[in-house]
Amino acid sequence: MAKSKTVFFCKECGYEASKWMGQCPGCKQWSTFVEEPVIKKTGSSNYHKKNVEPEPLSEITTAEDERVVTGIQEFDRVLGGGIVTGSLVLVGGDPGIGKSTLLLQMCRELAAKQIKILYISGEESLKQIKMRAERLGKFEGEVLLLSETNLDSIEDTIHKLMPEIVIIDSIQTMFKEEVGAAPGSVSQVRETTGTLMHLAKGLGVSIFIVGHVTKEGVVAGPRVLEHMVDTVLYFEGDNSATYRILRAVKNRFGSTNEIGVFEMRGSGLVEVNNPSEYMLQGKPEGESGSVVTASVEGTRPILVEVQALISQTNFNMARRTAAGTDYNRVNLLMAVLEKRLGLQMSAMDAYINVAGGMKIVEPALDLAMVLAILSSYKNIALDSRTIVFGEIGLTGEVRSVSMAEQRVNEAAKMGFETCILPHTNMENITSPKIKLIGVKNIREIMNIIQR
Repeated sequence: MAKSKTVFFCKECGYEASKWMGQCPGCKQWSTFVEEPVIKKTGSSNYHKKNVEPEPLSEITTAEDERVVTGIQEFDRVLGGGIVTGSLVLVGGDPGIGKSTLLLQMCRELAAKQIKILYISGEESLKQIKMRAERLGKFEGEVLLLSETNLDSIEDTIHKLMPEIVIIDSIQTMFKEEVGAAPGSVSQVRETTGTLMHLAKGLGVSIFIVGHVTKEGVVAGPRVLEHMVDTVLYFEGDNSATYRILRAVKNRFGSTNEIGVFEMRGSGLVEVNNPSEYMLQGKPEGESGSVVTASVEGTRPILVEVQALISQTNFNMARRTAAGTDYNRVNLLMAVLEKRLGLQMSAMDAYINVAGGMKIVEPALDLAMVLAILSSYKNIALDSRTIVFGEIGLTGEVRSVSMAEQRVNEAAKMGFETCILPHTNMENITSPKIKLIGVKNIREIMNIIQR
């Protein structure tokens, strides 16, 4: 028998080669090539383009591409205002994080508006989907369910029913017979996603595909998968915590900085309309090392608590731990404190935590971390009605941050009375509702601690 031909694909970027290579020439990653059989194209595709002639840009209208509002405000915010007709959306996240639950809740809201929905699952039976739907509540409209993994059959079903919204759960279970590789392989994921993209654009159907993630936290399969879709959403959150964050890392129809906050309950996911209040629940009063800061996710300011614990080390090398922020940033700030203020931080263990499980990497967190470290080091508690934000440079200067006025307004709305911020940001804030204290360097911050 003739030996079947195979090629090698890069799992990260989809680069194709005739032989195995240690480093991918495309993305420069090491040991990412896998062997897959050659795909033999047979017959003609059922996909036909709607417009075979080019059209002038001035004559193309966008009125038909109005967004479909799902009714879940946090979900609509991340999508950019709703679902765009003919879009292909990838939803990724850890197992059990709530991806299928969120999409089923979306189906419930859209079905009540008499929108035709097709939910296709390759992992669950129809009875299992029904049980999960009953837990979410009563469905007023009709949702069509299909348990299938053969994409050719799925393509025929979509052409026959012509739904407005299609859910594919999950892309790693789908396969095309002509590919010849196992479901979830590089070839299968790439070809099935390409077919779904043609269906979405050709028929004007909005398709949501669920993608599993690897241990590194990225969607399993080739990175080209993320390049093919219109929107990539990641569902984040600690399984031990009740809240979940939906974040857009790619969005052709909106901002990639928006986030949606949800709380996981027995009846499904519930929107958190005021994340600041939710994140500050249980904040201690009158304790040293606790500081509240204002972080910005997209266009939304969120107040979070930064905690620090500084103690004398018992070893030759001090220990540093950072939860919810950049570990290297903590080391940098402690080096600045030791150099500019003369504090013996090298003999201190430091534990920094962003309470609530939030992960914040923006530089505006610097000033809050420094104040929390100094508060714990001096064992002096800050006023619980004071909020802090600002970036710190290597010379100890406090630099301005973006969206300062929105941060101040959010703090005033939550009942804070004083805001410590970069001095250069004060001139851009009009009619502040709380007391503002501008600082230029960390020496002035030290004076605030010693008052």
